[in-house]
Amino acid sequence: MTLRVAVWSTGNVGRKAIAGIDAHPGLELVGGWVSSEAKDGKDLGQLAGLGRDLGVTATRDAAGLLAQDLDCVVYTAMADDRLMEAIEDLAMILRAGVNVVSSSPVFLQFPGGLPDELTKPVIEAGREGGASLFVNGVDPGWANDLLPLAVTAICERIDELRCREVVNYATYDNPTVMFDIMGFGRPMDDTPMLLVPGVLTLAWGQVVRQLAAGLGVELDEVREEVERLPAHATYDISSGTIEEGTQAALRFEVQGIINGQKRIVLEHVTRTHDDLAPDWPQPVGHGGYSVIATGSPSYTVDMQMMGEDGDHNTAGLQATAMRLVTSIEAVVAAEPGLVTALDLPLTPGRGLLNTSA
Repeated sequence: MTLRVAVWSTGNVGRKAIAGIDAHPGLELVGGWVSSEAKDGKDLGQLAGLGRDLGVTATRDAAGLLAQDLDCVVYTAMADDRLMEAIEDLAMILRAGVNVVSSSPVFLQFPGGLPDELTKPVIEAGREGGASLFVNGVDPGWANDLLPLAVTAICERIDELRCREVVNYATYDNPTVMFDIMGFGRPMDDTPMLLVPGVLTLAWGQVVRQLAAGLGVELDEVREEVERLPAHATYDISSGTIEEGTQAALRFEVQGIINGQKRIVLEHVTRTHDDLAPDWPQPVGHGGYSVIATGSPSYTVDMQMMGEDGDHNTAGLQATAMRLVTSIEAVVAAEPGLVTALDLPLTPGRGLLNTSA
């Protein structure tokens, strides 16, 4: 059975989702919501940069879109600076009886330990509408839930489980995320949104808590550690200009503590220039993700990324979109409410292997 799917926004991840849905033999793209008047009525193939029409146009009419007998919405709207509005969006879609796979808000990847006001609206809406919500991507998402848990299956003892991203963000084109949220290009004495105490724990702390749940342990606490470095010169990146002396590199850890020891760690090493922070962990290839399980035996599993355009950040956006797209069938079949990676079966890229001569 082919599932009827719509996208919600056509930004960096949304464009990749459109391409992924179009490529998937079990899915039919039937609509898309956009916030911009300039995009209203445009063909989704053109908005996604496919260079061809898909015969499906974008709309700003949310009620009309949700009335189209949809099986699922791929929600990729920006939520970092509009958390409650995004939760309201998700609840509205779920209440209409439409399943959702979403890249945000990222803390909904795993609800354990979150305040009721952040989870109750979507859980109740899902039950009311008989629909499921799955929030995931590549990070938070596949690279720090499914991948590390798969690695732990071949361990006898785990002393520390570490999920690490090492990526140069210079080609990532999103000024709001780069400058306003992460603080790149801002004075070193500024505190950007991401580094307000507790925000890292709200976002990636849920990664750590989900891994703990998957391993059957309880954390005593979750801690944050942050290190920042300035630019030694002025240079341009895709999102704008990094002035000399402003933040240019960021390293943080979100640590799951048991008996005073770091046992589960989410680490990010983010540069905007390859020459920065030579003593910090270096990327494997052009950058990507690593799972480091220290114990008996110890394993390091590295995932390198590269898009067809030769850019690793393109691959990251595509990975986020495809984690959602390939999960649609399982989410549609799931029990109503908020589901996690611990609830879903394996969701391989069924039908995506190129079998042409």
